[in-house]
Amino acid sequence: MMSPMKITIPARLCLIFLLGFPAGYEATAQDLKAGAAVRILTPDPLLPVSGGIGEPKPSTQKKGDLYARVLVLEKGNTRFAIVGVDNLGWSSILGDRSRALIKGIAPENVLIGATHTHSAPDAYAFPDEKGKIGADLKYLDWCTRQIADAVNEAVKNLVPAALRIAVGEAKGKIAYNYYADKLYDPRCGVIQAIATTGSRKGQTIATLVNYAIHPEVIGSGRGILSPDLCGPLYARIESKAGGVALFMNSAQGGMVTADNRRENGKEANDYEECTRIGELLADEALRIIADAPIQNDPVLYCGSRMIRFPIENPIMKYILANSPLKSPMAAHDSIWTRLNLLDIGTAQVLTIPGEALPNIGYYVKRHMNTRQPFLFGLTNDAFGYMLTKVDFMSFKRYEYVSNTSLGEMTGEIYIDQALKLVADSPAATGAEK
Repeated sequence: MMSPMKITIPARLCLIFLLGFPAGYEATAQDLKAGAAVRILTPDPLLPVSGGIGEPKPSTQKKGDLYARVLVLEKGNTRFAIVGVDNLGWSSILGDRSRALIKGIAPENVLIGATHTHSAPDAYAFPDEKGKIGADLKYLDWCTRQIADAVNEAVKNLVPAALRIAVGEAKGKIAYNYYADKLYDPRCGVIQAIATTGSRKGQTIATLVNYAIHPEVIGSGRGILSPDLCGPLYARIESKAGGVALFMNSAQGGMVTADNRRENGKEANDYEECTRIGELLADEALRIIADAPIQNDPVLYCGSRMIRFPIENPIMKYILANSPLKSPMAAHDSIWTRLNLLDIGTAQVLTIPGEALPNIGYYVKRHMNTRQPFLFGLTNDAFGYMLTKVDFMSFKRYEYVSNTSLGEMTGEIYIDQALKLVADSPAATGAEK
């Protein structure tokens, strides 16, 4: 169907005076290493695109390419991969196919998250009421191999590196909560890896942006396949900072979306608006990271645990039972998924296997062992919306998000298990250096 496509993005020289590497600095065996790689996931020919449950909509053109973007970090015996995929969601079923092809990284240390663009092919294989699906399974299998290739290349690209990490408020007209304007998290987290030795010394390897937003400016009904606002974000960061840009979503549920509102009460739903928002978020991310100090000897840790969610929603039961992407972790009334916790220098990261409402994100961040909390939403799985039990079916506004969740206790279980992972981490127990 398709031949593998490979991208090499030239790394541009960063401003050396900002980096502050100590004179005579040389790498040692225990130094941090970082590597990055990219693969295109754009189908050729184009496929219908999905914005959620329901039949995918035909696409006749594309605006930007879909990607898998990878950052691998290593220090001592710890090595893990962070993968961003331009899709609505990416299940552990597909993720595990890639993990089986990845060399040199433990499967539980490969974090695969979806950007949540609403203009990419169906990766859930949603069945309709007759059991018919609109997903292209050959395309999805090809994507899993592309993702594995990107991770394997990033491992080969590992070089001694240092980090810059910062969290700050992204300013400007980027996101808002459709249900209640101000109920969203404006904080943007940025992790930047910079080469410390050799011909690439001082060059950016990768810049990871973590922010809560629905990339749905275009949506699924316009006949356009697109990474939405993520495409211009990648291009802007790479043109200004060099290296590979990644976007990992955050707690954007209920309903934190792109602020494409116009003064006349209408919305801008074109790629020009994707460009405005994506470039603004990229510029804010680079502003936030600009003065961050260099971390030459950062802590690196990757932990995980399997957790179980009950499946109370009949729609979700039907999808899990009738999708050809059968999960070995699903029973009739429950499903297992993996949570990861990362310590990356002064930052701490927790994964979310779905779209957590902002209050869940705020609460979990407040109890993490860091002043630089990151949440990777829709990572390792994408089980719809995640609400606390007090929010579930509590307001008319929440009917949709409640009806597209696993059930009433999903958010409660996530909070409990995520904070247990935090409590067991070396940062909490004092085991880190």
